[in-house]
Order: sequence, then C-alpha cells, then structure tokens
Amino acid sequence: MNTIADLRKSYERAELSEDASHADPLRQFAQWLDEAIAAKVPEPNAMTLATVDHRLRPSTRVVLIKGYDERGIVWYTNYDSRKGQELAGNPYAALQFHWVELERTVRIEGVVEKTSAEESDAYFHSRPLDSRIGAWASPQSQVISGRGVLVANAAKYGAQFLLKPPRPPHWGGYRLVPDSWQFWQGRKSRLHDRLRYTADDDGRWLRERLAP
Repeated sequence: MNTIADLRKSYERAELSEDASHADPLRQFAQWLDEAIAAKVPEPNAMTLATVDHRLRPSTRVVLIKGYDERGIVWYTNYDSRKGQELAGNPYAALQFHWVELERTVRIEGVVEKTSAEESDAYFHSRPLDSRIGAWASPQSQVISGRGVLVANAAKYGAQFLLKPPRPPHWGGYRLVPDSWQFWQGRKSRLHDRLRYTADDDGRWLRERLAP
C-alpha cells in the first residue's frame, strides 16, 4: 500500500534561466500569469496570503488577485476580518501563487496598504449583486450560530438596498507593495530553477539564482 511519503512527481515541463527571464519581476509575473490563464489552469488568479498576528503567529488563507501594476498586487476583502486585523497590527505580508499544472510558483513579499476609496468603490460596484449583498451579510471571521445568520442577513440587506447596495465601510482593497519576488520552476531530479528579485535603495531590481 502506497503512503504519502511514496508520492513522487518529476518536474519536466519547462525551465527558467537568467537569459530567458525578464529583468523586471513585474513583467515576469505578468508573463507567467498570462500563461496560466491561457493554459486554463483552475483559478489562475488564486493566491495564498500570509499574515502575522501580535503574537507573531502566522496564518494563511486563499484570496483572489484583482489587479496589479507597478504599484503592487491588489485584492479585496473585509477590513474587520482576521487578516484585516493582523494587517492593521503588522502591515508586512507574503503572497504565493501555485500553478500546479505548469509546475510553477511565485512568491511575493512586501508591505501592505489599503487602496484608495475610489479604487474600492469602482471594484465593489463592478461585482455581481449577490456578491455586493454578501459583503454586508457576512461578519467575516466572527463566530455565528449557523448558516441561517448569513441567509437572514442577506435577506435583510437585500430588502434594504434593493439593486443598489453601497460599499460597506468595512470592506475594500489592499495592495501589497513588493520588495522581494521569487519565481520557481520545477525541474528534473529536484534541481529546480529559482530566481529571486530584491529591490535596492534606488528601486532597481537585483536578480539572483537561489539553490532549490
């Protein structure tokens, strides 16, 4: 009988060299994200977000990237949630994308800031109606007595706001401003390709190869 320790996979799909990678990590990320979308991998926009609480205990959860540019990586959530509270106490965080089918991982570290109210409003009003009502209905990360609480809240706010719910004051965007990127490409014999980009004091990116 096979055990978890017996599970093996040989990574042989692609390679990542210094010559073939972009000098700017944002361009490298954009290329890999576009390739993940084109390959139709499940939820290519899913990323793990790691934060730390006041006891220095880390926690992770999966969120969805909703935008990126030279300023950083954006997602939206409830500011009163556990991740929101932890970011309020310690704004440093890490993100990870794992595109299993492409044998690729991207890790991003940096400081997190809230997006502007205008950005949050624009995204909120682009969401489906049920998602906008859901932002009001869910007291995210709080203990509730059962699913009926969510259903009742959704009915309450649906009746209150009808087709035009405003953005809740406790809901909006975060932007992680990267100071470190890592790109990992699986390779045969566990000799994986791993490139790290770190920003210097002038905002230029230093690209280095790390041992896997």
